[in-house]
Formats: sequence, structure tokens, C-alpha cells
Amino acid sequence: MAVTFRLARRGDVPALVAMLADDPLGAARETADMAPYLAAFDAIAASPAQHLIVGEQAGRIVATCQLTLLPGLSRQGATRALVEAVRVAADLRSSGVGALLMAEAEARARAAGAVLIQLTTDKSRHRAHAFYDRLGYEQSHLGYKKAL
Repeated sequence: MAVTFRLARRGDVPALVAMLADDPLGAARETADMAPYLAAFDAIAASPAQHLIVGEQAGRIVATCQLTLLPGLSRQGATRALVEAVRVAADLRSSGVGALLMAEAEARARAAGAVLIQLTTDKSRHRAHAFYDRLGYEQSHLGYKKAL
């Protein structure tokens, strides 16, 4: 069955949060209180640099990611795209849906003028690392995060 992609709607937020929480890392950091997620959705939807993408199959949300466009001075003033929060429904992992989702994100990034696309993934997500390797992503940098 085909997957279609579109921008997320506010009514999609509970399904997206459920996908974020459906793994060991997400289960420890997501909550049932929709208020902060709805506020975040409103901020995302208000920004032309943000694309919260959902994949649907037979009316069910089966995939999501957030694409952010980052204009910059480096690389001769290039725009880069950042992909975050990539998720595929548990029963559809390893079915090709993730590759379709990433192709959609890449197409949207290209259409917006981005010259490269980048992402981070948790060190413990070994299957995700293999997935991104298969799609042609390279581990070119070492990433850091700091809680604020």
C-alpha cells in the first residue's frame, strides 16, 4: 500500500507523540500531556523554515520527521537542511517506509534550495546508523549536545 506525504496538522499531534514515545529513548522523555506538544506544533507551523512531515498509509500516520532549513554564511552562503525526530511506525520498520520518508525530506530540502542535508542520531540507535549508511549519509562530524 502506498504512503503519501504531507505537512502535519494540529490534529496529528497525538499520533506523532505516540510515535516519538514508541521506543526506549522516547518512552523515557515523552509524556501524555499534549499541551507542550501543541504549543511546539504551533511554533513549528508558524515558521516557514520548519516542515513537520507526516507519512500516511490508508488514513493512518505511519512516519514523521521534522525538516529545518538553516541559511548560513559558510559554503558560500549555502542553505542546509537538518532532519530531526525521524520515526516510522513499529510494525512498518524495515519495510521501506523510512527510505520513502527520507527521500521526501531530501526532495523538500532540494526544492527549498538546500545544498546539503544533515542529521544526528543517538549513539545507541545502531539500526538507525545502518539505515542512514544505506541511504548514503556519512558520519562526517562528531556531535555534541548540552542541556539548557
